[in-house]
Amino acid sequence: MSERTQTQQRANEDEQTTESTSTACPECSGTLVVDDEHGETVCEDCGLIVEEDEIDRGPEWRAFDANEQDEKSRVGAPTTNMMHDKGLSTNIGWQDKDAYGNSLSGKQRQKMQRLRKWNERFRTRDSKERNLKQALGEIDRMASGLGLPKNVRETASVIYRRALDEDLLPGRSIEGVATVSVYAAARQAGVPRSLDEITEVSRVEKDEIARTHRYVVRELGLEIEPADPESYVPRFASDLELSEEAEHRARQLLQNAKEQGVHSGKSPVGLAAAAVYAASLLANEKVTQTAVSEVSDISEVTIRNRYHELLEAEQSLPIG
Repeated sequence: MSERTQTQQRANEDEQTTESTSTACPECSGTLVVDDEHGETVCEDCGLIVEEDEIDRGPEWRAFDANEQDEKSRVGAPTTNMMHDKGLSTNIGWQDKDAYGNSLSGKQRQKMQRLRKWNERFRTRDSKERNLKQALGEIDRMASGLGLPKNVRETASVIYRRALDEDLLPGRSIEGVATVSVYAAARQAGVPRSLDEITEVSRVEKDEIARTHRYVVRELGLEIEPADPESYVPRFASDLELSEEAEHRARQLLQNAKEQGVHSGKSPVGLAAAAVYAASLLANEKVTQTAVSEVSDISEVTIRNRYHELLEAEQSLPIG
């Protein structure tokens, strides 16, 4: 047998010995277990401590419940589509103070100002990222103005990113596509806003929003169902300070209208406004048509017309 072969055989034997030592007790060949709490490796059968003072790679703090675990966790904020870099970059605070709250000197303030400027430049490396940053800022502004929840903002951000990746922006404004993203996301989440409400917080005209909406929905293949009139009722009832009874009655009126087919071809916002007005009268909580019109942004004429149609649908239902 050659010297090289003997050396290789000895190495293999040493490796096998090491593996068996790491998994079996050297005294009784019992099973070894790792005690993380005490940093020891102990034999399960005879209790022999094989290794001690092991490195604890876990946190150096203790937590006794889930809240403490979350508070002391050192992971960063979760990634989010609402920021152009998904929240992975570093932000430099605007306060000119150190870690102890002391004001910085003039020289240090100038240095921090330069760092902030260059940090902003590095965060947006090309025109696509600058476009995305501006659009996501618009989405956040409009969603805040409309009182939309965080999940709608996330969805709107995803829709805009898809439109940007699909190269749908040439020939259309950033604000227009951002507005459409908010409008579509709100409808997908079941908290729709009317086109008039969207127009009030947007920087583009109503006709452009409608035109861009049709284009984006078609090109991205978004599945958006027609808005349900009932989804507007809670907001209108809350703004008018109506009772739960009146809100429930408004839902019943709309459900009856659907059964009778009255809702077909009608504006869901107009039907919801009329249902809230009719329900307030039926529940002896009289609300003026003017108040409902201001809350829903629907004309009083439309409310009166839909109001009569809802009552006729209610009366035409079979008794029992």
